[in-house]
Amino acid sequence: MKEKILITGASGFIGSFLVEAALQQGFEVYAGIRKTSSRTYLQQPNIHCIELNLSSKEGLFQSIKNFSEQNGNFSYIIHNAGITQARKKTDFFSINFECTKNIIDALVELNMPIKKFVLISSLAAYGPGNKNFTPININHLQNPITAYGKSKLAAEKYLQSFQNFPYIIINPTAVYGPRDKDFLQFIQLINKGIEPYIGLNKQMISLIYVKDLANVVIQLGSSALIHKSYIVSDGRSYNKEALGQYTKKILNKKTVKIKIPSFFIQAIAFIIELLYSLFGKSPFLTTEKINEISSTNWLCNSAAVWHDLAIEPTYFLENGLNETIQWYKENNWI
Repeated sequence: MKEKILITGASGFIGSFLVEAALQQGFEVYAGIRKTSSRTYLQQPNIHCIELNLSSKEGLFQSIKNFSEQNGNFSYIIHNAGITQARKKTDFFSINFECTKNIIDALVELNMPIKKFVLISSLAAYGPGNKNFTPININHLQNPITAYGKSKLAAEKYLQSFQNFPYIIINPTAVYGPRDKDFLQFIQLINKGIEPYIGLNKQMISLIYVKDLANVVIQLGSSALIHKSYIVSDGRSYNKEALGQYTKKILNKKTVKIKIPSFFIQAIAFIIELLYSLFGKSPFLTTEKINEISSTNWLCNSAAVWHDLAIEPTYFLENGLNETIQWYKENNWI
């Protein structure tokens, strides 16, 4: 019999690729979604969708208990559900921390003998590296500079408090690929001949293509490794203009390069935050988000994950971006 794997946040960008990777690696896949979730990328007949209310520990307890009694236990759980943008800073903790806590608590109280619980966290839980461009590694002090990063770190710390619970924590760097809407906005501007950058200083980043990330997650989930954390990138270093350079080459576009000083964007974000605060809300563009985006060092060391799995990444920026842009074109996103 195939082993059962539950993937939360399965309808989104990363989640839908996790589902596909799990299917390819022979699992019986259960896609954890909300009632309102789109099923656009969950159309394969061998995907079993299961509606979960992650905001309710009692509801989760009952849903998982009922499933277990009727279908048997999940062998693996990949907890990918979360948010990267929020109207209020407290929303990050309500979703990224509290929902993680709820599913962990429900599993512990059920005493479900799962083989592995994999938490998809973020490099943002570490915060940016130093100005000497030393790559962030797993042993670095975690010092997130955004509410998003702090909420992810809180979830990690809670999971790590369960010494007898078999877990793996994965901290991906910036993820790109088909179905992604974050990098899409920049690529659309390049397609229109505009190449904008925030900040005048040198900036170095790491990246990971979504298919490579999904493969790593599923392989780590089914491995014998437990109680470990991994940073995941493609292992290469990119300057902040690399994405623009490759995009222009692939689209055969000439652009007007615009470099916007960080302080100017910070001032705009500060004014927007003041206006939103009158209504008790936070905008998507915040001063802390600008600090994160404009931080000079987002390099990371992911050698451990590729060594421990004895595999190598199959995508780097040029071929990963080429596949991404072709998908955008085929789906009329650009």
